[in-house]
Amino acid sequence: MDTHIAVPMSGKRKREIPMIWVLAACAFAALAGIALWTTLALDEGVGQADPGDTALVARGQAVYADQCALCHGERLEGAPDWRTRNADGTLRPPPHDETGHTWHHPDRQLFELVKLGGGASAPPGFVSAMPAYQDVLADGDIWAVLAFIKSWWPDSTRRRQAEATRRWAAGN
Repeated sequence: MDTHIAVPMSGKRKREIPMIWVLAACAFAALAGIALWTTLALDEGVGQADPGDTALVARGQAVYADQCALCHGERLEGAPDWRTRNADGTLRPPPHDETGHTWHHPDRQLFELVKLGGGASAPPGFVSAMPAYQDVLADGDIWAVLAFIKSWWPDSTRRRQAEATRRWAAGN
């Protein structure tokens, strides 16, 4: 197998480029394209947690029951005394219904919190027991869980959270 590619140059000479450089350039271009698509998809709201999408909410309900309910409650009620710190400094799992603070956060921040874990975007010194789900859940499953959670909120809470999401998007 030939390990070089002939590239036409001006004039009659051709320059030979090692195949490894061609493959490396193609791999870099593919990775850059994936990164750009992912950034645009998240920033443009592709995969947004739409509580009006009944299929997405049903999918999210199943994932929530399997992955989230043990800590956050079957009815999104959170742990008792959720604002009280445990001995290790972590807070107990908060509720995700309208009585908690989930709705204060924009969609992208909620997505990253689930995907990367509670400590990923926390301020310095904050200790979180929320694990990362990036190796457990596909991105679509995370969006579905968020849609399910939002489907429980009253319309007024959904509107306030949607405004937080719009403000965040406008500032980034």
